[in-house]
Amino acid sequence: MKHFCLSLALTGAFAGCNSTYVKVDAVARAEAEKSIAYQIGTSNPQLEVDSLRYKEAERYVKTALSGKGLYEAPNAEMADMVVNLDYGVSPPRVTREVRSEPIFREEPGATSTEQVQVGTDAKGNPIYGTITVRGPSTMKYVGDRQYVVMVVTYEKYLRLSAREAKSAGEGRPPAEIWTVDVSTSGENRDLRKALPALAAATIEYVGKDTRGEKTIKLKDGDKNGPIAFVKKGL
Repeated sequence: MKHFCLSLALTGAFAGCNSTYVKVDAVARAEAEKSIAYQIGTSNPQLEVDSLRYKEAERYVKTALSGKGLYEAPNAEMADMVVNLDYGVSPPRVTREVRSEPIFREEPGATSTEQVQVGTDAKGNPIYGTITVRGPSTMKYVGDRQYVVMVVTYEKYLRLSAREAKSAGEGRPPAEIWTVDVSTSGENRDLRKALPALAAATIEYVGKDTRGEKTIKLKDGDKNGPIAFVKKGL
């Protein structure tokens, strides 16, 4: 199962609004929801399980799994499954993007005439004259200018894969129960910032089959939302 990039049309919202767009791709076997006790680990030897980043990711994942009703088994004998987590940032992707900006032209203000005192006569009476006065100028929209920029984006991803805790027998590996792949792309490559949203995106899809990838939107500032739930922890 591969990770998916989010188009710049969506990732622009990731940086500028209070929403995070995440790609989700999940598969699950029948009756996957019956497996609720797990032990957590990783099958990626490049992840340092003693690092602060791994511990943080593990904490987010455990909280997300609790939101689905799963719990961590106290020992391997009591576990229904082993949940392996993997995360990272994909190599930068460079794309050409056409952008546009409005063009405005300054329009001079309208003219009018006014009577003003220009002096006095020999008897001290005011003498008036007519002058032309121009009002303030305005900016008029005249169209758009298009230009091309090179945009560098990074895909941040999280993958959870659950397998049976016991071997299938005869040297066969444990059977897969479910897998969830989530990813989000943007010009920011900060994985730590993205992890809570990625973990939160898995909650609804653990043990489910999306039948292909789909895009979901999570509200960052929702105090009762899944991102806040994951950040709060167990």
